[in-house]
Amino acid sequence: MSMIRDLRAAVRPSLRKPTPVQPGYDSTRDPSASSAVVDCAVYRDGRRQLGTACLTPREAMRRVRGEGGFAWIGLHEPTEAEFAGIAAEFGLHPLAVEDAVHAHQRPKLERYDDTLFTVFKTIHYVEHAELTATSEVVETGEVMCFTGPDFVITVRHGGQGSLKGLRHRLQGDPELLAKGPSSVLHSIADHVVDGYIAVAAAVQDDIDEVESDVFAAPAKGSPRGTDAGRIYQLKREVLEFKRAVSPLLRPMELLSERPMRLVDPDIQKYFRDVADHLARVHEQVVGFDELLNSILQANLAQATVAQNEDMRKITSWAAIIAVPTMICGVYGMNFDHMPELQWEYGYPTVMAGIVGTCFVIHRALRRNGWL
Repeated sequence: MSMIRDLRAAVRPSLRKPTPVQPGYDSTRDPSASSAVVDCAVYRDGRRQLGTACLTPREAMRRVRGEGGFAWIGLHEPTEAEFAGIAAEFGLHPLAVEDAVHAHQRPKLERYDDTLFTVFKTIHYVEHAELTATSEVVETGEVMCFTGPDFVITVRHGGQGSLKGLRHRLQGDPELLAKGPSSVLHSIADHVVDGYIAVAAAVQDDIDEVESDVFAAPAKGSPRGTDAGRIYQLKREVLEFKRAVSPLLRPMELLSERPMRLVDPDIQKYFRDVADHLARVHEQVVGFDELLNSILQANLAQATVAQNEDMRKITSWAAIIAVPTMICGVYGMNFDHMPELQWEYGYPTVMAGIVGTCFVIHRALRRNGWL
């Protein structure tokens, strides 16, 4: 029996599955270090601490916990493997981590224990020489923000919406930055909403251009109703804009009205201003959508009117041509005894009658607006 137990003990370890090791994994390496990190710094009393430019997130948090302040880590499109070490270091919730890595989330605000997770949709206006039926008007990106008691982690997706300029501006305002991580969250929200305001003004110009083209008198020979493709494309882009703005209203209301332990009371007042600007942009975007509906309906109505006008003209000319067709059909029946066949002035009289009748019908139709 002892021999059997020894044999089982020898076989049992070989049946266990080995722990998978990721390619390139180094057990001596700081798991929080990642190539996706674009900036990592420690801030104390509103000022960036010297010598923190090359810190890893783990090293930054060691300094924060030992000396005070907070850490701001910025990442750009991290993979699951690149974000895993940071998520473990800061104790981020797996659901929030999944959203931050895979992106394509709607704007929202969620709380996980001592961490706020906020998602913003960034909007960038795409410049174009001429608006066409295939023009891209707005380009979207995403910024996710993990806000904790002593850290801020920003995760950016998309080629635009960089936070580098925002970081430099904040570092120029130590009094605001001294309020802690919530000052960074407010600045990101304000930065995103300011971008909405700029894009709304540019989209307004495009809508004004389309509206002018639809209601302007068409050039001679050019048909009406040729702008439907442009209007529909612009409406699609406005809908994309609306998806970024509308869901963010509720999170901004919560940040500006409901007291939160992670949001400084002085910073909460600033969120009210952001919420007010966002509400104004939302009203504009909803107005854009309704206005484009009206422009599209007007354009389709103009196309219908143009088709009716064409049909009236065709019908009018058909009525005029029916007169000579009928008379010529009667005289083409080849009967021996037909009126005026032997009369010397029969042919010119019939032709004059045809021309006169057609002229009278033409005048009548023209007077009634059919021609």
